[in-house]
Amino acid sequence: MHRKTFLTFASLVPMLVGALALFAPAVLIVVVKGAETNGAAEVMARTVGVLLLSIGLVTFLVRGDSDSPTLRAVMIGNLVIQLALMPIDPLAYANGVFVGLGSFVPNTLLHLGLAAAFAYYLRAMHRSLASGSAVLTQA
Repeated sequence: MHRKTFLTFASLVPMLVGALALFAPAVLIVVVKGAETNGAAEVMARTVGVLLLSIGLVTFLVRGDSDSPTLRAVMIGNLVIQLALMPIDPLAYANGVFVGLGSFVPNTLLHLGLAAAFAYYLRAMHRSLASGSAVLTQA
């Protein structure tokens, strides 16, 4: 898969989840996660929704860029997000907040796959930047 195609997919996932969290937080919490909701949970879901929409938009906007320190920073940020999010849902399940494997397994596998892909493309980018094959400009 080409990096641009991957980044397009990797940008659409947070934008879709972010839109759901922002505009229908109870659906995300109750239907998707199988958890109880309240006003505070919905406010936090909406906040996370805005953040997900933002990172998805940034990723979408840089998807066609050539190798650069800026694209590398966006890729590292996305990798950190995936790695940091990976244990949250399994822990929520283990603590009884989420019920059922469907509340965390698909999401955890998605984070694992996205993290692996971001790491793969970062490694390829590192080789490109190290070899000097990328044109770098400084403002």
